[in-house]
Amino acid sequence: MSSEKARAEFTIEPFTEGDPGPHVKETISVAKRSGLNVEIGPFGTTVTGEQEKIFELVSNLLKTAMENGASRVSLQVTSI
Repeated sequence: MSSEKARAEFTIEPFTEGDPGPHVKETISVAKRSGLNVEIGPFGTTVTGEQEKIFELVSNLLKTAMENGASRVSLQVTSI
């Protein structure tokens, strides 16, 4: 397995006022359980770690978001 690092930044829509909604809460829960470094911001979440783990996590994040009502997931993955 490669030891190269990557960063995945994602934003999940629709935005809901006051409460992030299950599409956001469940996806962030998946990110936190990954064991990778997770930073939650007001407009998005960043996960940093080994590339292979990031790639695996991204698939799980997308599936979880869509299964819980997301209409759009904006995602940027950067090699670091």
